[in-house]
Amino acid sequence: MKITPQCVVALTWTLKDTLGEILDELDEPVEFLLGGNDLLAKIEERLQGHEAGDTAELHIEPENAFGDYDENLVFLEARKLFPAELEEGMTFDGAALPSGCTPGIPLSLIYTVTEIYPEHVVLDGNHPLAGIAIRLALKVESVREASEAEIGQGTLGTGFFRVEPQAPAPGNTTLH
Repeated sequence: MKITPQCVVALTWTLKDTLGEILDELDEPVEFLLGGNDLLAKIEERLQGHEAGDTAELHIEPENAFGDYDENLVFLEARKLFPAELEEGMTFDGAALPSGCTPGIPLSLIYTVTEIYPEHVVLDGNHPLAGIAIRLALKVESVREASEAEIGQGTLGTGFFRVEPQAPAPGNTTLH
């Protein structure tokens, strides 16, 4: 079966930056819904007409991937607002940030703790790959028709590098 809009593809890939550093590898096939919210538009465009066993390589600039880095999405917050067990790399759903954070901070983003100081915490609302041009070598492992339910959902839940809110840790309503 050839890849068409509104089908399910299982992919493996190697994702690199422009310097050749590996950012992600999918060794085991993962299914994605084409025509939904699972893959970047440039990847969907490139896959059209391919079939199982085909390979493709793409170079995607930031504006077609995860956007340019926006320094206005970096916030310095008081360390005392956050749990003692805070670590760099932890993420917070913007809607669940502790009260007392910067007024007007966008609540629709996921924030990554990028630095911790004795008095302050740096929260970054940019996607981890914002501002990075990427190179993707992918292989189509399988193709199948999408069910009506899958099409209705618009996703198989395996979005391409989407940062999703995770369930809160037990006993903690803000840490993810």
